[in-house]
Parts: sequence; C-alpha cells; structure tokens
Amino acid sequence: LHDEIPYTSTVETERWQAKPDGSVRIEQVIYVQRQGQRAIVLGEGGRRIKTIGTRARAELEDLFERRVHLFLFVKVRQSWAEDRERFEALGLDYDV
Repeated sequence: LHDEIPYTSTVETERWQAKPDGSVRIEQVIYVQRQGQRAIVLGEGGRRIKTIGTRARAELEDLFERRVHLFLFVKVRQSWAEDRERFEALGLDYDV
C-alpha cells in the first residue's frame, strides 16, 4: 500500500462501528496536500483507490479476525503536516 499513497499524506479514521453481525464498519479519510496527489491516489476511474481499499480491507480482516466494511475517502487538506493541533489531537509529538 505504501507505494500507492504519496509520502505527504495521512489517514484518519472518522468512524468505527461494530455491527450486530460481528463485522465492523470503518470509514477513513486519506488526506493529501494537493489536488494532483488526490488524482494519483484515486487513479484512473478510481482503480487505484479500489486496489488500496481491497488490500487494506484484507489486512484489517486478518488483523481483527472479522469481516470489515471499509470506506475510503480522499480529501485535499493543504498544509496538514504543519497543523500542530491536529498532531496533538492524535497524541503525536509535533516537535520531533
């Protein structure tokens, strides 16, 4: 997966919901800094994001040993890497 996502990107989980059937629904956003990076992640006709989602879903199902319904969104957020408050909200040290 790492080769398919630009270096200057981040992934945030927006929603995690356990379903009555034992599966889990996960909604994640891949944030990139430029529109061109968004196009790279999506790929032509959405093919790259579909591949990313398929591989990530398989890894998550192996990890959690349950069915995973993964929904990925790609959004542009300029200068996200300089947002100290966002890093701190995630429990990360900005000044590393």
